[in-house]
Amino acid sequence: MSSARRPRLVMTIAGIALLALFTWTQRDPVNATTGSPDAIAEAFRSRTSSVQVSGVGVVRRILPDDNEGSPHQRFILELSNGQTVLVSHNIDLAARLSSLDRGDTVEFFGEYEWNANGGVIHWTHHDPARRHVGGWLKHEGRTVK
Repeated sequence: MSSARRPRLVMTIAGIALLALFTWTQRDPVNATTGSPDAIAEAFRSRTSSVQVSGVGVVRRILPDDNEGSPHQRFILELSNGQTVLVSHNIDLAARLSSLDRGDTVEFFGEYEWNANGGVIHWTHHDPARRHVGGWLKHEGRTVK
């Protein structure tokens, strides 16, 4: 390859790399991240899903693990506005909240999916394929991803 073509090749490769990086960073859920329980309530009212949310709630009920497919720890959180949401936390990809009890406070960052019962918060863990924004749960000062 002639030395005259090298700068053009370098610029082409750099452009492709920037385009790939931009495309990869745009793979997050389509809706903006929000920490407001009112925003979660609005997603429920409008039947909107794929909303990346953060917040805090009080554990109202602990459910049995869902063992169909990847196992998920499940519990119901009540938000400050009174809305309840199901948290479905993949324990194949992240640690279980081991000492979870009714009345405990749990912070979360995950994806909201609408359902008629108030909605589900999932993706509360990292994505090993790096195609989805990573989530987390925080309980008693310990964060699990």
